[in-house]
Amino acid sequence: MKIGMGLAVQLAVALIFATDAWAAASNCPNGGTVRFAVVPAEDTAKLTPIYAHLGDLIAAKLGCKVEVQFGTNYTAVIEALRADQAEMAQFGAFSYLLAHEMAGAQAVSVYAGADGKPGSYYATITTWPGSGVTKLTDVKGKAFAFADPASTSGHLVPSYALRKAGIDPDKDIRPFYTGSHTASFEALRNHKVPAGELNSTAIAGAKLAGMFDPADYVILWQSDPIPNGPIALRADLDPAFKARLAEVMQTMDISKMPPEDMKFLGRASSKSFAPIDDKAYDGIRDIVSVLHIDLAKMD
Repeated sequence: MKIGMGLAVQLAVALIFATDAWAAASNCPNGGTVRFAVVPAEDTAKLTPIYAHLGDLIAAKLGCKVEVQFGTNYTAVIEALRADQAEMAQFGAFSYLLAHEMAGAQAVSVYAGADGKPGSYYATITTWPGSGVTKLTDVKGKAFAFADPASTSGHLVPSYALRKAGIDPDKDIRPFYTGSHTASFEALRNHKVPAGELNSTAIAGAKLAGMFDPADYVILWQSDPIPNGPIALRADLDPAFKARLAEVMQTMDISKMPPEDMKFLGRASSKSFAPIDDKAYDGIRDIVSVLHIDLAKMD
């Protein structure tokens, strides 16, 4: 897998929100604006108002305008930090490791679980009744839907499961990269592929939309809990501002977020963010090692 370091940053500016009721704090960057890049995950049209609300909460606490940008793919968000076109970003666990290696991204916070500690989710390899796939080894030689090469639950973890089952994910299947977890779900729902990845966040969103009937799917494999992807900051931010932004994100109260929005994100139990650091993702690094992926050479 190669991720082009020379790619132009492709970020869709979804929203700019702030109020004129307060003056920007003195050390806000870019004339008072913080750019917050988000990896593509579920339906961007649905995510836009959700992140508008989150950004509004951040802006009010930080004293800076917040501009939310959705990347066209995972690489675009990594590139945004590397090219100084974003101050902070939300990643999945694996895309964070890539951003840490390529752009010096520094994890600071994560959606918390009901206990206030860093939360988690899970990945699955899923098929549908009548696909001809009844066990994990049956996917050999068949088309398989992944979300994105830089996705944790949408590529890395399912690839690890396939390899543990004796299937080489680079040679023994026909990978189809859909671009997002939602698109992978749609590929399965419409029987475009006999098997693919489907994570718990995508399942939560599909259930909320009334589009997921468990009887229509067969889970062949489910992962152990995966740490939620972090909010990460650009390494070269002004130290005083970076420390302030990190504190804001580590103590952010999101209990006022609409419950339906949190259900859509698969974070129904989250009421806050929790502090996290780079070491929390060492387990993902172990999987990277098993798959013989050299992060430094993913250029």
